[in-house]
Amino acid sequence: MVTLIDRLPADSDPDALFDAFSSWAEERGITLYPAQEEALIEVVSGANVILSTPTGSGKSLVAAGAHFAALAADQVTFYTAPIKALVSEKFFELCKLFGTENVGMLTGDASVNADAPVICCTAEVLASIALRDGARADIGQVVMDEFHFYAEPDRGWAWQVPLLELPQAQFLLMSATLGDVSRFEQDLTRRTGRPTAVVRSATRPVPLSYEYRSTPLTETLTELLHADQAPVYIVHFTQAQAVERAQALMSINMCSKQEKAAIAELIGDFRFTTRFGHNLSRYVRHGIGVHHAGMLPKYRRLVEKLAQHGLLKVICGTDTLGVGVNVPIRTVLFTALTKYDGSRVRVLRAREFHQIAGRAGRAGFDTAGLVVAQAPEHVIENEKALAKAGDDPKKRRKVVRKKAPEGFVNWGEPTFNKLIEADPEPLTSRFRVTHAMLLSVIARPGNPFEAMRSLLEDNHEPRRQQLRHIRRAIAIHRSLLDGGVVEQLPEPDAQGRTVRLTVDLQDDFALHQPLSTFALAAFELLDPASPSYALDMVSVIESTLDDPRQILAAQQNKARGEAIARMKADGIEYEERMERLMDITHPQPLADLLFHAYGVYRRSHPWVGDHPLSPKSVVRDMYERAMTFSEFVSHYELARTEGMVLRYLAGAYKALEHTVPEDLKSEDLQDIAAWLGELVRQVDSSLLDEWEQLANPAEEDAGQAQERADHQVKPVTANARAFRVLVRNALFRRVELAALGRTEELGELDGESGWDADAWAEALDGYWAEYDELGTGPDARGPKLLHIEEVPEDRLWRVRQTFADPRGDHDWGIAGEVDLTASDAEGRAVLRITDVGPV
Repeated sequence: MVTLIDRLPADSDPDALFDAFSSWAEERGITLYPAQEEALIEVVSGANVILSTPTGSGKSLVAAGAHFAALAADQVTFYTAPIKALVSEKFFELCKLFGTENVGMLTGDASVNADAPVICCTAEVLASIALRDGARADIGQVVMDEFHFYAEPDRGWAWQVPLLELPQAQFLLMSATLGDVSRFEQDLTRRTGRPTAVVRSATRPVPLSYEYRSTPLTETLTELLHADQAPVYIVHFTQAQAVERAQALMSINMCSKQEKAAIAELIGDFRFTTRFGHNLSRYVRHGIGVHHAGMLPKYRRLVEKLAQHGLLKVICGTDTLGVGVNVPIRTVLFTALTKYDGSRVRVLRAREFHQIAGRAGRAGFDTAGLVVAQAPEHVIENEKALAKAGDDPKKRRKVVRKKAPEGFVNWGEPTFNKLIEADPEPLTSRFRVTHAMLLSVIARPGNPFEAMRSLLEDNHEPRRQQLRHIRRAIAIHRSLLDGGVVEQLPEPDAQGRTVRLTVDLQDDFALHQPLSTFALAAFELLDPASPSYALDMVSVIESTLDDPRQILAAQQNKARGEAIARMKADGIEYEERMERLMDITHPQPLADLLFHAYGVYRRSHPWVGDHPLSPKSVVRDMYERAMTFSEFVSHYELARTEGMVLRYLAGAYKALEHTVPEDLKSEDLQDIAAWLGELVRQVDSSLLDEWEQLANPAEEDAGQAQERADHQVKPVTANARAFRVLVRNALFRRVELAALGRTEELGELDGESGWDADAWAEALDGYWAEYDELGTGPDARGPKLLHIEEVPEDRLWRVRQTFADPRGDHDWGIAGEVDLTASDAEGRAVLRITDVGPV
């Protein structure tokens, strides 16, 4: 396959480079826009470029031209983006352009071809490299996409550090919403010694028009559909609102029979494996998509694919579509011009508005785009009532106007017009100082005090903030000295260091899970002979992972709800109930042990203070309750954020695989890991299959791999170890429910096989007549009480789960059959109960 790298000219002067690249683009039917030409000319001439052009104006092509020029100069070139999904997407794109041997990727939890001349990475990875190596880093060029993330409160530092620490590099900074960049223009030129060109264009390849509507949303939408303005992206600022809107719009006839048939054909045998997935299936077959960050990746990809084929008339989503998602949208419809930002409700900033509005009208799909803002609902209702009253002054005076909802932040048509005209706000510096920053600078050759002084006094912060960062750096340095992590040298060493580390940092320090080294130390505190050893290992791993806030909040709400019910039943007064509730939180196994160990570990490893320990139980909770993914999501009412649940589980699986040494992986822990990996893979295999795809990017296009994964999931029975755990969990789930007397839930599980709630209750009455307890501890779910007989000719297993009765008679249990063919079709253990009773 001929790649762009094969077009590198023998003579690499600017004119030859520009001619070679533009000829390549021309052969593919691409005509460069004036802004693209200007930017490419500056790039091949060696200048820094700040490219601020509207969405859909071809910034990615300029980035490809920049990589082309760097390769011609035999330089290593880095591409950065804010999220791993965009980095991965760009990696595969660049593999096609430059060949897989010339492109690598670093995202913190994945490393592919790290020595390649073109590297795709997250901004944090590049920042870590810049801190570790500084001007000595083998980086000749940096392309920073979505550069407006420079102003993000938590992550903006990662966009600033490379600008400060890589003076040898040529920079291409790109975004549709940069605002005033004169400060960056001057600063880049001073630091790199290169001229810096600002390339702007207010002219969109696809022009936008704007409308403010005071008609009810369904009426507005109907008019837009009749005016051929679909696809319409309806923007909400919560995931719940987006899903509720999709359901509300089901009453509108969106598509013809032919269009619905085309949708069904494209969906084909796609697997909708969750409760939300079943709802989404109804929506998309009606011509309505849903798109937000809480969805499973495969569901978002399906919506994007249907939209790209022009089959969805409406997509209900959140503002996440503003971050580089390639979905053709003709009309963007704002349901509000305010959002809750985590602390308060406020009017959208100009940057936020333009980032979302810019998605309307995509080059190659539309000749024009439309941006519509709906008036507030109470305003629409009031105008409707006034219109009904007509011109009669008496009737109009009698109209009772609906008030704005409590906490409403006022906005209207003037707000809309102001946002349209406003330029994006100037980017605000978000520099910060951490232990990892000091350790990285101290580890590099040279005088670390001079390097840190430059970093702290010559950044983009105002002087007052710089002084605060200096005080913070001094405090961190003292803690490193006190902890014996660094030591002062009486005179500079051979590499000019006046301070040196007394510990060895791994090459990828600060790139992977920061507390993984703590986890290794904490494993030594656990007792391998304990029946809970494997689950305790899981708890150590979970304590080092980032908090999935929605899950933890749901667990706490569930625990508090159950506690209130118990306290009411016990007759506890309201005031005391409320007081006791304050002590109830989400499950935190081993919290006392882990916090003590963390405190001790932190004394000799003070940098872990940047990363607080957080004991929690998500994987462990799901395993102990013997729940499937759908059961867990349903139990905690997490259907709208099931994608976040799955991402956490996938991250936990990767951490188990990468962090736990092989010699510490007991049989039980291997079972748990196998179960967790298969659970994630059956729900949405893309989160794990990406590992394999990254290792062999040439074998299959990323899109083809994801398409295959969405339609052809590996049979769940193929992983024998994991499937045995799934069967064991399916049986033990019933044991737990039986122990709790929840026959209604048992009936829901097994009603189709004839075991409704009454049948379960009747069968269990016999057990309770003999015993007053049913064990659910580690021994109760152990392999000794489970018998499996494989019947290959019928593709089924005959299974029996023996009850752990208090006398140890082991004469009661549950018998059933597992249908292997049905299990493969559904991605779970399909169990049919045949008997509950004495052996």
